[in-house]
Amino acid sequence: MIKFDVITIFPDMFKSYLNESLIARAIGKKFIKVNLHNLRKWTKDRHQTVDGRPFGGGLGMVLKVEPIYKAVKFIKLKVKSKKTKIILFTPRGEKFTQKVAYKLSKLEQIIFICGRYEGVDERVAEKIADMEISIGDYDLMGGELPAMVAIETISRLVPGVIGKEKLLQERVSKTGGFLEYAQYTRPEVFEPKKGSKWKVPPVLLSGDHKKIDEWKKAHGKIIE
Repeated sequence: MIKFDVITIFPDMFKSYLNESLIARAIGKKFIKVNLHNLRKWTKDRHQTVDGRPFGGGLGMVLKVEPIYKAVKFIKLKVKSKKTKIILFTPRGEKFTQKVAYKLSKLEQIIFICGRYEGVDERVAEKIADMEISIGDYDLMGGELPAMVAIETISRLVPGVIGKEKLLQERVSKTGGFLEYAQYTRPEVFEPKKGSKWKVPPVLLSGDHKKIDEWKKAHGKIIE
C-alpha cells in the first residue's frame, strides 16, 4: 500500500474524485490510502487565517509557513517508514513526468502540500519540502488539481490498481517510462458514411502474437 497525505484548504474538492472509478476501487481494496488534511486545523486565530500579505509588497496573499509546518509535523509523527517524501506543488518545480511518477510509486508515503492564492512562503520549499513539482508550464489557482494528477499517475503504477501485475510488466520500460501504443476495438470496419470505411490494421486480426508485438512497438511511444 502507498499512503497519500494531502494538505489543502479545500479538502472537499477531492471528495467526488476519490469516490469514483479506479481510484475508489484502489482505496476500497487497500492498494492506496488517501488522507485529506485541512490546513486551517493548524491555525491559532478565530478566523483560521492561513495566509498573509507578502513582505516587500505585491498583489495577492501568500500561505503562511507556520500552519504548514505544524501540519507536516503532525503527519510525520504517524509515519513509521523512511520511504516517504514531502512534495510542494509549484510552477517553479521539477517537471512531473512518468519517470518521476515511477520513482515515487516505490515510496510508502507521500505528503502533498497544495499551495493557493499567490503562492507559499518560500521557507516551506527551503526547509520543509523534499521536492518541488510542477505538472506543466502554466499557472493554476492551487495545488489541488496537481495533487489529483499525481495521485492518479502514481496509483496506476501500484500493482493491482489497473488490473493484473502482468499489465504493468508489459507496459513499464526498464527506465520507468510507460509504453503507449495505438489500440482498436470492434467493429473491425466502421462506416461513418456511405463509401467510407475505417478499418482496423490487419495485423491485429492475424492472431500472430509476434507480429502484433512488433506492430505495437513500431506504433508506440515510451512516455518518459
